[in-house]
Amino acid sequence: MTALPFVRHLRDLASGVDIILSDIWGVIHNGLVAFPEACDALQTFRADGGTVVLITNAPRPADSVKRQLEKLGVADATYDAIVSSGDLTRQFVAAHPGQSVFLIGPDRDHSIVRGLDAGFAPLAEAGTIICTGLYDDETETPDDYRAVLAQALARRLPLICANPDIVVERGDRLIYCAGAIAELYHSLGGDVIFYGKPHRPIYDRALGLAHDIHGGTGRVLAIGDSVRTDLAGANAMGLDCLFLTRGIHADEFKGLDQLDDDAVRRVFGETRPPVALMHELRW
Repeated sequence: MTALPFVRHLRDLASGVDIILSDIWGVIHNGLVAFPEACDALQTFRADGGTVVLITNAPRPADSVKRQLEKLGVADATYDAIVSSGDLTRQFVAAHPGQSVFLIGPDRDHSIVRGLDAGFAPLAEAGTIICTGLYDDETETPDDYRAVLAQALARRLPLICANPDIVVERGDRLIYCAGAIAELYHSLGGDVIFYGKPHRPIYDRALGLAHDIHGGTGRVLAIGDSVRTDLAGANAMGLDCLFLTRGIHADEFKGLDQLDDDAVRRVFGETRPPVALMHELRW
């Protein structure tokens, strides 16, 4: 295997690329501030005729994600469309009208069933669990949910994971996400349905939108910072992936300006490696 290079600019890879599927958290913001160079890079790609669809494991509808981006100063010109795992979770709820739902997640995620034929219920009365995150991701860990998950398991309740991420950046810290709770429930024997990366449905929706916007198919480049979700999802779909190293895997890339065979295996394991690495997105 040839050493895996770091590239300094998106333009070095963008020739012949028609569509970019870009992660959001860790690529264009860190939960607290936007990354101006990353936004400029996607805006320039679009100005040159490319199509950008943001594909995110945010457990909220796309319109809620859009509002968050606006608050962080991410211009609408940065992207053409947003597809979120929250959208797909809402599809599931809409396809099962009359559901009584027990929500594991903060109050701000109640929008996951907004306008749908579903209502929230105590665990003892619910027919389904939807997990969007931890109630307090500043102080809690997945282990704090063992008792609740044991009760759910005793009732054989399915758990719908609206965000398969295990951790995500918030500023300079990593915080737990819904995926960590879902994986714990699965390890206990619980039935879990995952919506979002790396699973195919979110890519099918994103690519369908991209093709409609672009006016046909074309070469696609995925951009992300997670081996487990972004890279694995791109690989499963047969897409090239540009992997950003400043995010949740930053410690594994310290001091490296390229990856030799041993380093590739250490960082990416048996997963097909990305086409290139970049510290942070810039044009």
